[in-house]
Amino acid sequence: MKLLFEKTKKHLEDQNETYFEHMWAAWEIAHVLNALKLKCLVHSIFPFLYTEAVSGKIECLQKMTKRTKK
Repeated sequence: MKLLFEKTKKHLEDQNETYFEHMWAAWEIAHVLNALKLKCLVHSIFPFLYTEAVSGKIECLQKMTKRTKK
């Protein structure tokens, strides 16, 4: 259990975030990915819809994951 807390603490320090800041950021990413998942499903049935939904969000997702405040 101690190892789990140490790894968590190190990761939060690396991100320079509190536990709840990190949780909120992860939830935002999960929300974007959930929306993209639905768009991909629709796109698989109707290829003319959401043709750039995922490719258009790749840069946005990269920025969301590279958010260190250091």
